[in-house]
Amino acid sequence: MTEIVYFAGGCFRGTEYQFKKVDGVRSTSVGFTGGHVKNPSYREVCNKTTGHAEVVEVVYDPQKVSYEKLAKLFFEIHDFTQVNRQGPDVGEQYRTEIFYTSEEQKEISQKLTELLRNMGYDVVTQLTKATEYYLAEDYHQDYYSKNESTPYCQIYKKIF
Repeated sequence: MTEIVYFAGGCFRGTEYQFKKVDGVRSTSVGFTGGHVKNPSYREVCNKTTGHAEVVEVVYDPQKVSYEKLAKLFFEIHDFTQVNRQGPDVGEQYRTEIFYTSEEQKEISQKLTELLRNMGYDVVTQLTKATEYYLAEDYHQDYYSKNESTPYCQIYKKIF
């Protein structure tokens, strides 16, 4: 049995890189969700006319890794206090958002954002029920492994 969640935390390539390393994650892919255009291209999303976020789809085995562990990692690999940007990447497509697929994911996400606020963080991460997901072009998939490099935006910062 597997579950799916979609994380938007800036550049989807770097976000995917971090989640691919987690034991219990069965697969990842990068794409777009949260907008109003069907099957958008990367170019369209970057032109800021579709409303989509760059996301990583994480398919995981809840018997091997908890959603809470994945969500904590999500918060530790991007700046959840920045609106519509991550580092040098600016635009609505780089927003911080969790597109949940179950009520349990939503509740855990709410609990974690509240915990972060109680720690003094100004959390701007949105929580949204997942809608249609569109796969990005092939050259974006598993980008950093294919290109033998490391992400420039996502840096791990221990919080929890």
